[in-house]
Amino acid sequence: MAFRNLASAASVFLLVLFPAVQCAAEAVQPGGTLTVGLSFDLDTLNVYATGFLGDVEAAVVEGLVAPDAQARYRPVLATMVPTVGNGGIVLDADGRMHVTYHLRAGVRWQDGAPFTAADVKFTWDAVRDPAFLAESKDGSEDIEGIDTPDDLTVVVNYRHSSAAFASTLFTFGILPRHLLLGHDLNHDPYNTRPIGTGPFMVREFRRGEYVVLDRNPNYWQHDAAGRQLPYLDRIVFRIVPDSNTLGTLIRAGEIGLAPLIPYMLAKQLQGTRGTRIVRGPSLGWEHLDFSFKGPAALRDPVMRRAIAQAIDRSILVRAAGGFPLPIRSVVVPTLTDLYDPAVPVLAYDPAQANRLLDEAGYARGPDGIRVRDGKRLSFGITAQTGQIDDEIAEQIIIAELRAIGIELAADNKSGISFRQARYRGTYDLLYGRWVTAADPVYSVFYGTHGPNNGQGYASPELDEAMRRLETEMHPEPRRQDAAAMQAILARDLPTIPLLSTVSVNATSDRLRGYVPNPTNMTDFVGAATWWLAPVTAPGAP
Repeated sequence: MAFRNLASAASVFLLVLFPAVQCAAEAVQPGGTLTVGLSFDLDTLNVYATGFLGDVEAAVVEGLVAPDAQARYRPVLATMVPTVGNGGIVLDADGRMHVTYHLRAGVRWQDGAPFTAADVKFTWDAVRDPAFLAESKDGSEDIEGIDTPDDLTVVVNYRHSSAAFASTLFTFGILPRHLLLGHDLNHDPYNTRPIGTGPFMVREFRRGEYVVLDRNPNYWQHDAAGRQLPYLDRIVFRIVPDSNTLGTLIRAGEIGLAPLIPYMLAKQLQGTRGTRIVRGPSLGWEHLDFSFKGPAALRDPVMRRAIAQAIDRSILVRAAGGFPLPIRSVVVPTLTDLYDPAVPVLAYDPAQANRLLDEAGYARGPDGIRVRDGKRLSFGITAQTGQIDDEIAEQIIIAELRAIGIELAADNKSGISFRQARYRGTYDLLYGRWVTAADPVYSVFYGTHGPNNGQGYASPELDEAMRRLETEMHPEPRRQDAAAMQAILARDLPTIPLLSTVSVNATSDRLRGYVPNPTNMTDFVGAATWWLAPVTAPGAP
C-alpha cells in the first residue's frame, strides 16, 4: 500500500497530521488543564501490555509513524513514511521486505537521554521476548532482524512482505533502551510511569481513580509559528465507569473531554450549555462472539445460523439512538479498499431460525426453551459492565433469542474481568467491540493462534486467506483476499458482525484543535495541539 512522502519539517508534519491545528478566528492560548473522563479502568500504562485503548499512553509515548484523522499514516519520530516509491521499502525476489526509517535528529527521552536507532531495535527485542506477557506482539514475529547502521537509521528486515507493517510494532510507541535493558517488563515501574518522547509526562497514576500528565518542557515538536508544543500544561484522566456519573460531571463542567461516550448519553447531552457533541468515523464494529471452548451446542453451525437470523440489526440501531450503522462484515465499509459489499449475510428471519432449530432436533420444552439430548439451550451472555450501549444491545438479544427458544442470562463483567473473559474464552456468548488500525490485521482476532482469539475458533482455510491478505502489497489481489476472508467468516459464523461503531465524543466548547481519530491509536495521538480558549461567561467549563 502506498503512502504519501512528507517533508520532515516538524511544522509541516504538524499541519498535515492535525488539520484542525490552526483556528483562523482565534489566537492559540497556551496553558491550562484539560480534564478527561474515561469510562474504563486502566490495567497498565505500558502500551504493549494494555488490554484497552491507549488513550493515556498515546499522549506520552510516540511511534515512528501515526495515523491521522483520515486514517493515513504520517511521520512522527521518523522523517517520512517508507514506501516503495520513495525507496523506503525494498522487496527482494524471494519475497523478503526491507523497510528503512530515517529518524528525527535531536529528539530526547523525557529524562533527557537521546533517542536513537538502538531504542527502535530494543523495542523489537523486548516485545518479541517470550517472557514478556505483551497484550499484542503484532508484527514482531514477521521481522527477521534489524540493522542500525547509524544512530538515525533503522533497517527492518522482514521475513516476507507485509502490507500492514506501518500499523503494528513501531506505530504504538518506542521503548527506552537505556531504562529497560535487562529489566522484567512484566513488573517494571515503567508500567505505571512510562518514559516516552511524547508531549506529556506521567506525574501520578492512582489505579481506579486518575492519571495526571504534565507538559513535557523539552518536547521536540513546534507549531508553524515556532511555538513549542504541547499547548496544554496538564491533562488529568479521571476514571468514571458509570455513564450517569460521567454525564453529571460533563454537565457540571468538571469534564472537558469524554471520548467515545455511550450513544444514549450523547443524545441526553445534546443542547447542553458549554458542551459540544463531536462525531467522527471509526474503524470499529460491534459483534456477538461464540466461545468454541464452551457448550457443544454453540459449536453447531446450525445453532449459530439460527441465532444470526434471530437478531434484528435495525432494532439495535434504533436502541443506540441511530448513531451506528448495520453491517454485514467484520471489515467496516469505511475501509473501501477491503470491504466486500457482496459478502453473504443472513437476513433477520426468526421464522427461518425456528425452522432450522426444529429440523436440527432442538425441541421446545414446556417453558418454551429448546432441549436436545437432555440439554436445555440455556447460555450466558457477557458484556462489559458500565458500557450502557452494549448492555442495552445485550438485553435486546436476550429477548430476541428467547423468541426462538434460546435462554440467555446476562453474565456481565467489569473492565479487567471482562478483558480476561474475552481473551481466555471463559464465556458462552460475548457482546463486544473491536477497532482496528488503518491497515487492519484480522488474524489477531480470528487466526488460529491470534492473540485476541480467545474464543478458540480455528480454520486453516481462513488462516491462509488472512496470510495472503497481510502479505500482499498490490491493491487488487488484496481486495480479492479480503473478499475470501469475509466469505469464510460469513459461512462459519464464529462471530456475528452487527453494527459499525461511530466515534461520539463530548467536549467543552472551550477545547480547540480536537479531531477524533478513527483508528485504534485513539484521539490522544493529537493531544499536543489541543488548547483551551479563555472562559467567556460565568460557569463555562
